[in-house]
Amino acid sequence: MPTVHLDLAERSYDILVEDHLLDRAGELIRECGLSGKAAIITDSNVGPHYADMLVTKLAEVDIQASLHTVRAGEASKSMSQSAELCGELNRAGHDRSSFVIALGGGVVGDLAGFVAAIFYRGVPFVQIPTTIVSQVDSSAGGKTGVNASEGKNLIGAFHQPRLVIVDPLTLDSLPGREYREGYAEAIKHAAIRDAAMIDDLAALDPGNQHPSADLLARNLAIKARIVEEDERETTGTRALLNFGHTIGHGIEASLPYGAMLHGEAISLGIRAALYLSEKVNGFPADQSKRILDLLKQFQLPLTLPEHISTDIVMDKLSHDKKFTSGNIKFVLLTAPGAAEVSTKVSLDMIREAVEHLRN
Repeated sequence: MPTVHLDLAERSYDILVEDHLLDRAGELIRECGLSGKAAIITDSNVGPHYADMLVTKLAEVDIQASLHTVRAGEASKSMSQSAELCGELNRAGHDRSSFVIALGGGVVGDLAGFVAAIFYRGVPFVQIPTTIVSQVDSSAGGKTGVNASEGKNLIGAFHQPRLVIVDPLTLDSLPGREYREGYAEAIKHAAIRDAAMIDDLAALDPGNQHPSADLLARNLAIKARIVEEDERETTGTRALLNFGHTIGHGIEASLPYGAMLHGEAISLGIRAALYLSEKVNGFPADQSKRILDLLKQFQLPLTLPEHISTDIVMDKLSHDKKFTSGNIKFVLLTAPGAAEVSTKVSLDMIREAVEHLRN
């Protein structure tokens, strides 16, 4: 079984990746030291496929589980939904001896992880990701949180999971658009840390929703090594994972949540970041084209819709967490598979990059 160990001293945990792991979820959770009562948080898309099976598998190892389902979509990542879930957990008899299981994609993982971080001042949680975004990126690393009207993920906490269980077979139930959008995060990993992965991703058939466990683990290992070096994003290393996200989040926040999928917005953000990488760092245009061709292969957008104004995008990204004390820290590529956090990017240059997306 491909296993990625994320080493954070007493907060260390394993990320397990293998087909049919959902069938073994109960025993794997017991083996990592969790028992008693569990609160499964899922959404209206994923729950009907996998929640009953998970409840059964937990019961087989004497873990009693309650099920809590939120409406699918980015709009559920809110403080009001977090408060509602905490109330549900209380009414279901959970306390500080319970633990939370996030069963779903990135939205569910962020939301359930945040609930676990604040319920009784913090209870353990397990990630069972079911989308590409979450299986290559968001399920690992301990960033949890919800959105504010000013922007994405502005309210949250660092709360590492106790275990991550990745079953690639859960991807089969995804609509094609939701499956493909997650590859923006894998392309990001290739761009910043693993240039050889660009060719490996290019060899995939976007219509085949069964990527290898090794490819998923390879992405998660990139995330794990960066998190180990900079868990709370204090040295700048973890900020490299934000390649494409500054402008991408600004675009995503310019629309009603869910109107554009996360990976679709990040695809636009990556194109803008490539433009700035060429302009500021002299990143080779032919290498940018390789990445852009890969985004096209997965049917991810590269042109900003006309109805999204540049002023709105600029306003939204100005609230981004990556703007520290008014200083702009922007992730740029320096070479294929290598990136840096640059302070050479101005607001005027960012505006120019957003306008570039209209071509």
